[in-house]
Amino acid sequence: MLLERFYDEDLAQASYLIGCQATGDAVVVDPRRDIGIYLDAVKKHGLRITAVTETHIHADYLSGTRELAHATGADIFVSGEGGTDWEYGFPANRLHDEDIITVGNIRVQARHTPGHTPEHLVFLVTDGAFADEPGYVLSGDFVFVGDLGRPDLLDEAAGGVDTRFQGALDLFDSLRTVFLALPDHVQVHPAHGAGSACGKALGAIASTTVGYERLHAWWGPYLAAGDRDGFVAELLDGQPDAHAYFARMKRENRDGPSVLGPLSDLVELDADRAAGAIDADDVVFVDTRTPDAVRAGSVPGALAIPAVGKTAAWGAWAVDPEREKRPLLLFVHDGPQAIEVRDHLIRVGIDSYAGFVTSLGDLPTVPSDTIAPESVANLEDAFVLDVRQASEYADGHVPGATRIGAGRVLWDSDELPADRTIVTYCQSGARNIVASQALRRAGIPVVELKGSYLGWVRAGQPVETPVAS
Repeated sequence: MLLERFYDEDLAQASYLIGCQATGDAVVVDPRRDIGIYLDAVKKHGLRITAVTETHIHADYLSGTRELAHATGADIFVSGEGGTDWEYGFPANRLHDEDIITVGNIRVQARHTPGHTPEHLVFLVTDGAFADEPGYVLSGDFVFVGDLGRPDLLDEAAGGVDTRFQGALDLFDSLRTVFLALPDHVQVHPAHGAGSACGKALGAIASTTVGYERLHAWWGPYLAAGDRDGFVAELLDGQPDAHAYFARMKRENRDGPSVLGPLSDLVELDADRAAGAIDADDVVFVDTRTPDAVRAGSVPGALAIPAVGKTAAWGAWAVDPEREKRPLLLFVHDGPQAIEVRDHLIRVGIDSYAGFVTSLGDLPTVPSDTIAPESVANLEDAFVLDVRQASEYADGHVPGATRIGAGRVLWDSDELPADRTIVTYCQSGARNIVASQALRRAGIPVVELKGSYLGWVRAGQPVETPVAS
């Protein structure tokens, strides 16, 4: 048996290829939308993808299940659990609790584990050529290394009302009846790692075991004592922001993401053509350089989506393709980087591109408006906007600052005043440039705090923390 993990550092997301080397059959679990890595892998290993499946309706990225099935002719398997509100809207084989996908000599058994979402499945994997019981579980967003999938996303991203409490109780029961019923030696391979917004304290290592989590995970004592109320309170406390784009991902993944087919190279535009498209407002200019480079000067109205780190997530903070119908014009180093940025952005459903440029040439540029920490107090009636996570804000913030996370600020811009100077900051400046440029393009002028919060602290400015109740 072959079990290969593909990890996307951008979205902290893992997908898996399981292959039977005796028959050449393979299944891919939780694929992303740029599918070249899976096609390359099966070619390397002499396999063919006969099945594609996913653990649940994802919120943080657009599923590649339909894309990969279209490219390979593989059968699609999705959850048939969760009730009518969580039924997939495209043709596929429906999996119910204890159903099995057969891949050569390998058995992949679905187990219904509601909690993170009502339809969530995990997959118990048995290498039939070696054993007659499962040795591995692909746990999706149910059990992570050292943590659990958050049960509040339906409230935060899908319009639910207080579903988090039932979800937390469902997680408790799923742990008890499915996860802890497995032998300690079973290896656990989750769908996310550290940095994902699908949990609050995910471990950075790739896998764990049932026994290790039973002994050492924070939730173990609550399960051992049967303390449902304590478990629910601890699970729901301190969850990170659910980014606004999660709601779109939920809808598109439930209904079925559009199939892109083979992706072509992007076209490089010459200076005159690029200038004409920008002047006519036919494109959205996207500056992928470092935050400092964008602040030094970029095209008026440009979005900032740095081509380092969290490109897909940052892109989804700044671009809502349901509202923005103009194609993106990428400012990059070269053609390969343009393809790399495009491949990251299609993971969150940003699919339309006019091409790329590698130089600003004679295009007009403007620097970002910034303000030194010591000058903020001189502004009359300033509105200070903190775009960090709630936990960062709680650790200390600029006195009087209002917090709206960078992943929500464009959608919650009606909460910003029209008659006050808006001063924005994050921790070091990377998230802030994404948020501030998105607000500027939306017609909301903002001034960035130089050095962001770290600059504020280094300048010896006062810090406020919430008063304990």
